[in-house]
Amino acid sequence: MTDIQVRRAKPDDAEALVRLRGLMLAAMGTDIGGPDAPWRPIALAWFAERLAAPDTFAAYVVDDPAAGVVACAAGDVLVHPPGPKDLTTYRGHLYNVSTEPDFRRRGLARACVGALMDWFRDETPIGVVELHATDLGIELYRELGFSESRYPALRLHLTR
Repeated sequence: MTDIQVRRAKPDDAEALVRLRGLMLAAMGTDIGGPDAPWRPIALAWFAERLAAPDTFAAYVVDDPAAGVVACAAGDVLVHPPGPKDLTTYRGHLYNVSTEPDFRRRGLARACVGALMDWFRDETPIGVVELHATDLGIELYRELGFSESRYPALRLHLTR
């Protein structure tokens, strides 16, 4: 694979987005369970629904002729209150950046993120893009102009 061809994901790519999400989560140390793990059908339905909302969601993928979809990046447009440094009322959220292990270190994730950033810039009203970076990915994001936020993200899991 020498010529990187990035394309916007279509509804029939939802399964590949779930598979690549599983790879990403496993690389982050999350126990993703097996092929019948309960999160997978929920994620499949979620990605299928999001792919049907092209004004507020986009995913970009790279295909290999033999392996199918081998890399991706996804993003949402979220409603957000304006502030002194960002007068827009929307934020971008970049996530689900993942590449099959046999295809890493070839610029595929960078190409997918670049296409997604073009979409955010050219086709959405957002003013800021946010993401959560892993140790493996942080240098890519820094090279693309992202910087650490002054305030760290915190998380509380509600019991459901």
